[in-house]
Amino acid sequence: MEHPVLFLLLALVAEILGTIGGFGSSLFFIPIASYFIDFQSALGITALFHLSSNISKLSLFRTGIDKKLIYQIGIPSVLFVFLGAYLSKFVATDLLKNALSIFLIALSVILLLYENINWKINLKNNLIGGSIAGFLAGIIGTGGAIRGLLLTSFKLPIQTFIATSALIDLLVDSSRTIVYGINGFIHIHDFYLLPWLFVTSFIGTWIGKLILNRFDYKKFRTLVLLLILLTGLLELTMALA
Repeated sequence: MEHPVLFLLLALVAEILGTIGGFGSSLFFIPIASYFIDFQSALGITALFHLSSNISKLSLFRTGIDKKLIYQIGIPSVLFVFLGAYLSKFVATDLLKNALSIFLIALSVILLLYENINWKINLKNNLIGGSIAGFLAGIIGTGGAIRGLLLTSFKLPIQTFIATSALIDLLVDSSRTIVYGINGFIHIHDFYLLPWLFVTSFIGTWIGKLILNRFDYKKFRTLVLLLILLTGLLELTMALA
């Protein structure tokens, strides 16, 4: 990989923003990684980065995991991430990148316009939401925003929110890493990045936690959504150029 130091610095920014926004770092990391490597390899390295990211979150926000939500949202997420990750092998790379760009733009606009939007809480919707989040995580590399929207509806304390989301994400990432490996998206020559990505994810999560403890969450969430919108627009513009 060319410019590994720049890659790691951008990964650090993605982790900080993902922690602050509560959506996970992959919303930013997937577009970043796809600038340095091909999109399918970016899916593989993102899954590995997210594994370390969620281990970091669980170590720093380890109190208050909601076990009921793990069952209702986490299990369908894991089941459907297998399907999404498997199908990613058969979808054209350009189509996946465009789908990711459109998803980022649509999601950020909706959440900016309707900041109090809530998911109706019941078992059926929890299962559906978990399934959608898992499928998107598998096929385009990120589903944390859907899961974040779903968890926000429960009005959880921030520690519980992040810890529960991180555990679900850890289960999802462990599952899709296996499938991406089978698909050939994970390459041995990228393994030298793993210890650096682990350190980067821990530092980024720690900085994000400090920011959440000291500053207004609502303002930072708006900033994160604007950055997601900008990322999606830049990705789509480059794809159509």
